[in-house]
Amino acid sequence: QVRLRESGGGLVQPGGSLRLSCVVSGRPDSDFAMGWFRATPGKEREFVAAITWNGGSTKYADSVKGRFTISCDASKDTVYLQMNMLRPEDTAAYYCNGVVLNFLAANPDIGITNRNWGQGTQVTVSS
Repeated sequence: QVRLRESGGGLVQPGGSLRLSCVVSGRPDSDFAMGWFRATPGKEREFVAAITWNGGSTKYADSVKGRFTISCDASKDTVYLQMNMLRPEDTAAYYCNGVVLNFLAANPDIGITNRNWGQGTQVTVSS
């Protein structure tokens, strides 16, 4: 059974930075890519970024392009999200999950591979 454990969230001022981590336990060899998502009360969980486990391809939501960087260490089954130039609208609970998508498409449909999400990590951007 796959377990997802996110960490690294916190309270940061606008313009600040945070680095999130996601450790994946029980990752099947068939898993091709991982993604970060975020959720706020009353809104659907939205896609933030994705990366293939070999690090060869990445995809970002338009709202975070140029500010967030996704990376991974397959030997540690860990995915990271470096968030810079944070804005109040980035405030959300952040989650990771296995993803399936066409990295070459401009606006690909994004599927998740694990029905059960982790507990997430809260990011609050406020002065």
